[in-house]
Amino acid sequence: MGSSRDEAFTRYVTERRAALYRTAYLLCGDPHRAEDVVQTALARLYAAWPRVSRADSVDAYARRVVVNSHVDETRRPWRRERPVTDERLDRPATAGVSAEDADALWTALRGLAPGQRRVVVLRHYWGLSVEETAADLGISPGTVKSQTSQALARLRGALAGAARE
Repeated sequence: MGSSRDEAFTRYVTERRAALYRTAYLLCGDPHRAEDVVQTALARLYAAWPRVSRADSVDAYARRVVVNSHVDETRRPWRRERPVTDERLDRPATAGVSAEDADALWTALRGLAPGQRRVVVLRHYWGLSVEETAADLGISPGTVKSQTSQALARLRGALAGAARE
């Protein structure tokens, strides 16, 4: 029984880890913190695997665990400290987008409130519906709509300001 559980979990992680990492990276903007978030999320997912693997959508549960792990990480006091080094050095180059545009986009994303950033990532990166996003985050669909609207307006303003400079 245990080996089939481990095989099924290993197969799932092999197929979906990159997507979970990208989600964590988009939420926190730091590759090292994203790794920590994914590792925490996978440990929690493994503990719940017998129940989760029988559910309709393992991906939805895994996304929710990544988001919750990110929230938990931001609440830890040592995570509030900011490194002195320039974090742009650790970022991989973005294909198809100039370095200036990518930098402006990351700066604009970091300027969003954490809740707005989560909504934008789930709605526009994952392509989830309003209802799916609300279910993943445990908020109402109206909150998803208002946070999306506010976040996109803020992004537009920040990116328009960056284009003028």
